[in-house]
Amino acid sequence: MTVKIGLLGLGTVGTGTVEILQEPQGRSPLLKAIEIKAVGVRSLDKPRQVNLPPEVLTTDLETIVTDPDIAIVVELMGGLEPARSLILQAIAHKKHIVTANKAVIARYGPEIYEAANQHGVYVLLEAAVGGGIPIIKPLKQSLGGNRIESIVGILNGTTNYILSRMTSEGADFDEVLTAAQQLGYAEADPSADVDGLDAADKIAILASLGFGGRVKREDVACEGIRSVSAVDIAYADRLGFVIKLLAIADGNAGENSEALQLRVHPTLIAKAHPLASVNGVYNGVLVTGDPLGQVMFYGRGAGAGPTASAVVSDVINIVGIITSSDENPALDPLLSCTHQHYCQVSSIEDLVTRFYCRFLCADVPGVIGHLGMGFGNHGVSLESLVQIGFTDGCAEIVVVTHDVREGDYRAALEEISQLEAVKEIPSVIRVLS
Repeated sequence: MTVKIGLLGLGTVGTGTVEILQEPQGRSPLLKAIEIKAVGVRSLDKPRQVNLPPEVLTTDLETIVTDPDIAIVVELMGGLEPARSLILQAIAHKKHIVTANKAVIARYGPEIYEAANQHGVYVLLEAAVGGGIPIIKPLKQSLGGNRIESIVGILNGTTNYILSRMTSEGADFDEVLTAAQQLGYAEADPSADVDGLDAADKIAILASLGFGGRVKREDVACEGIRSVSAVDIAYADRLGFVIKLLAIADGNAGENSEALQLRVHPTLIAKAHPLASVNGVYNGVLVTGDPLGQVMFYGRGAGAGPTASAVVSDVINIVGIITSSDENPALDPLLSCTHQHYCQVSSIEDLVTRFYCRFLCADVPGVIGHLGMGFGNHGVSLESLVQIGFTDGCAEIVVVTHDVREGDYRAALEEISQLEAVKEIPSVIRVLS
């Protein structure tokens, strides 16, 4: 039996996917059952890195999602539109979907999955999070016997590359960002990466799978790495930490134990932590469950090969079901999306965590006492408070707190910022406990 598929997009990942499908030797025998019926592209004149018959290429994407001969549509366009509309149109024509589009799934997942369940088709998205790292299927299947307690990940290779180089070279953010853009690791407009938006899309997806409910993307509190300086990285190193952009879904971090904490932000993590050694463009995801404990997923989080590997894995799963099932099989609950309710997500103000904070203060007697009093007025307990040195004539003071409710900590900072001796608070970074 031959299963015909259509691809929407022939960019980096699309090209990698075609290369795998055209070279099935040594891979799953199910690849031999797959035929590429059509590939949607923007231009027919653009040179291609893969050899496809001219009649396979088309600029009319709707003909792919409505073609009765095509069983699986592989969406690799990226962006929100027309990707969302084409996915829904394909589902309406009873096509299974494989996608690497985390932005569409994070924002329109409920709409897409409702349509898929209604029409009896699958929407698989292993490539949407972590590139080639298998994390979607493990959360759906291998870890199904666990009560997931937290998912903590380095989910964006661009920001991890930038922070890794800042750490190893003592360089500033702008300098390393420029280098990353020149090497192709960062886009000309790097906002989605460096402002944490890409990681927020991904943790929304993982949280939905891990905690068994829908997640609204806007409920993910999000901060990027633009404010992280070489000075902060150096101080973190002296304190025994490294700084990483973490995406976190935690069922135990807030005051409300029934609600999730969903957030993306720069974080100080101890050098002994499993994620501390995830460097460069690599990704890592640490899942904690009961009774398993911790399990770590690590690998290349982007690029043609890793992402195409995940895409083809999903295609193989669907082909296996199509070629071995009855004409109208019921959806496999381990692959489909069945949850209907939304997860309760608590406010970032209710987060309980530790903080690192750097102050620039006038070098006058009593300033450290005033800082301690300001924190004490709001119940903030300090683990350490030290004067490091001087910058531009100001005393540089670094504070690390014990666990504190974020709302109380922010109130303390607001009071402290009004002190005449406090000239600037350049850095506030959470510490992973």
